[in-house]
Amino acid sequence: MSIPWNDVEIPQKEVYTYEDYAKLPEGAPYQLIGGKLIMTPSPTVYHQYISTRIVKRLIDFVEEKGLGVVLHAPLDVYLEEKETYQPDIIYISRERSEIIEERIRGAPDLVVEILSPSTAYYDLRKKARVYARHGVKEYWVVDPLEESIEIYTNRDGSFELVQRAEGEEAAGSVLLEGFAVELKDIFVKIK
Repeated sequence: MSIPWNDVEIPQKEVYTYEDYAKLPEGAPYQLIGGKLIMTPSPTVYHQYISTRIVKRLIDFVEEKGLGVVLHAPLDVYLEEKETYQPDIIYISRERSEIIEERIRGAPDLVVEILSPSTAYYDLRKKARVYARHGVKEYWVVDPLEESIEIYTNRDGSFELVQRAEGEEAAGSVLLEGFAVELKDIFVKIK
């Protein structure tokens, strides 16, 4: 049995590695999580709207201060042989730019994941643990349903919640001193 994707047959395996993942056609809607190919359907319009609103503010802040680079999905972040993710938004400091290759090879300084029904479990559990273990310094979990943002910092290889913002509050980065987003400007209904 194989997994079909866009007329390409992906051999069925018990455990996949980065070598298997790298053979997928460009744009294949999968992440490699715990050695399994996890299909991640395209996000909703609202998800993308939230992502755009955060990434614009983050890019403006980082570029104005010359701090590094901000990138957004779809983009592969290779962490280990059985873990290659496509975070919604990442920031990589200028000092760590060596991890930027054809794909990102190593932990970004900051990762933003916007929850969706198909990926929330992985974003909150498995991926969070791997991000922390590999040295992601700050992890944002953006919840469109609750209209909240949780910010975690890395303490000795695991994440610790430092802020939960909702309603009229602002979410502020610990890593990027001075960077904050007003939730009322992020969770804006399109219609």
